[in-house]
Amino acid sequence: MNFKTIFLILLSLNTLLSAKYTNCDFKNKDYTDICKKVVQKGVSYKYANQFLLSYAKTQHFDEISWKYLQPKHISYHREKEKKANNVLVKYVPDIVKNLKKYKKVYDEAEKKYGVNREIIAAVLMKETKLGKIHPSHDAFVVFNTIVVRTHAKTSRQKWLLNLGKTNMVAIIKHCYDAKRSPTQCNLPSSYAGAVGIPQFMPNSFVYADSFTNKTPDLTKMEDAILSAAKFLHKKADFHTLIDWEKMPNVAEVEAQWYEYAYKHKNASFVYEKSKTGKNYSCFTKGKPELSYMKTYTKKIMRYNNSSNYAVGVMRLAFDAHKMRR
Repeated sequence: MNFKTIFLILLSLNTLLSAKYTNCDFKNKDYTDICKKVVQKGVSYKYANQFLLSYAKTQHFDEISWKYLQPKHISYHREKEKKANNVLVKYVPDIVKNLKKYKKVYDEAEKKYGVNREIIAAVLMKETKLGKIHPSHDAFVVFNTIVVRTHAKTSRQKWLLNLGKTNMVAIIKHCYDAKRSPTQCNLPSSYAGAVGIPQFMPNSFVYADSFTNKTPDLTKMEDAILSAAKFLHKKADFHTLIDWEKMPNVAEVEAQWYEYAYKHKNASFVYEKSKTGKNYSCFTKGKPELSYMKTYTKKIMRYNNSSNYAVGVMRLAFDAHKMRR
């Protein structure tokens, strides 16, 4: 970092500390929208302005994140989901160990939210290998990059811009409530901006829960367990424990699904049509023997809207249940 850059940073900091902010007037209209929304949520004008004018937060961009969020890379990621599922099967013993180690927490999660412990642990395995994968991006920088660089012309671009703005609002609110300055409030995330062991998007922090009745910390396993359970309970209406005896042989169904998905371009495990009217080749259509599994797979897709992801979670949870027995 050269002297000129250091001088500009110091000058920026001095301006931010001495300025008096009483409105949300920004040259960037998206920043104006974000500022107004966080103020409505109780954040002060001063704090909102300091965050959105912070050199460290809004003048840095995540090139890796921006690259991987492009459509061709997202398609590639989906293709690799099957391989990822197959690799994770060997970690089922680790899931069982985790279930044993945090038994009291899983007991509470099942009792409080009605979500099977095996499902919760399988989700956490899929997301970060039970906390062994450590994110290296900064969530705010990820979403700021999206907002600054997205020109909302197509429906996907409009969705992406809204994603960036809502998550920036959530992060500013979170940092304000945590009483941290913009430069001190860093949330390590994936390239997509997901935070903690359960990989929550910041706009899903409302579903976070704490085992110790303190401020939830998604980097702690206890809080990650309860938070994943709360998310599925609140957002996916997951409130009745799976009766594993009613499940088909999930490993066999998974293999059949992969073969089906390979043959059908627009394949979905549970859906026949999207919200926008797009038709899918539905794997479970006309298969009453899979109706029970379909019901819960659809709930898991509320956590991650990918058939391969949800089927993979079901497989890991099913195998973990068998191993526990």
